[in-house]
Amino acid sequence: MPRPSRAVLAALSAALVLTALPGAATATATAPAAPPTAAAAPDIALDRLLAQLADFEAIADANGGNRAHGRPGYAASVDHIQEQLDAAGFTTERQEFTAGGTTGHNLIAEWPQAATDDVLLTGAHLDSVGSGPGINDNGSGSAAVLEVALAVAESGLAPERRLRFAWWGAEELGLVGSRHYVDSLAPDELASLTGYLNADMVASPNAGYFVYDENPEIQAVFADWFAQRGVTTQASSEVRGRSDHAPFDAVGVPVGGVFTGAGQAKTAAQAELWGGDAGVSFDPCYHRACDDLANVDETALDRNADALAHAVWELGS
Repeated sequence: MPRPSRAVLAALSAALVLTALPGAATATATAPAAPPTAAAAPDIALDRLLAQLADFEAIADANGGNRAHGRPGYAASVDHIQEQLDAAGFTTERQEFTAGGTTGHNLIAEWPQAATDDVLLTGAHLDSVGSGPGINDNGSGSAAVLEVALAVAESGLAPERRLRFAWWGAEELGLVGSRHYVDSLAPDELASLTGYLNADMVASPNAGYFVYDENPEIQAVFADWFAQRGVTTQASSEVRGRSDHAPFDAVGVPVGGVFTGAGQAKTAAQAELWGGDAGVSFDPCYHRACDDLANVDETALDRNADALAHAVWELGS
């Protein structure tokens, strides 16, 4: 229940004083109730994000050094996330598909409390390339989406829209998992999607702050959050059409998301804006074996996870 505003409290106090005075007239007017406001998103704890990334690296180390589609490290990553979501009260399911002659899985989780059948979907690809553990690409996005989902459960949130979360398989093979999911939706299921938020590479070590610009309303939710914290964002052509938002955008679902850059080099103007090294890739370990825990900008990870939580709370209400 929202707390009454100072104006309401003052009006109530004045009424009590008047009725307590001898001969005072009985108050007949009622002070207007304060309008309800949406709850603010909680802070997503950096130490929890880093713990999830450490788990992903440990999974890769125990399974041939990667978490790629069709490999044991990917299956163990799905298990790791699903166990936490099940324990938190989500309804989870694995969606099966085939890529490269190998069975893969998307993991879908839905929070069971909602006032309507409209759906806000938030996702990240969970697979790495075969050459490394994929901690920034895309353990960072997967961890951010997971911790936002767990924050929903811990807060007991009862939003307007159904909050659905997804971890896509075989993104590195051409957005296979997310394309399969979109193709599997019936027309009414597709119509119920009010938005898709994507988190792909949100902790690049030479980080930029990029917000998808396909949908102005969603872009503004992210950009305004960063601007209030003194961070200027830009759009990036590097991610356009190359991550899991693209299949949703192609069928008319409003999309948005956050990104810190991949193989492109940071310009001098961007280094002036955000810090870091001009002329160096946003992620020098992009698709390489060195994409491990040492390849993470903790500030960027923390900011982007918090921005994602804000967008879920804002657009889910």
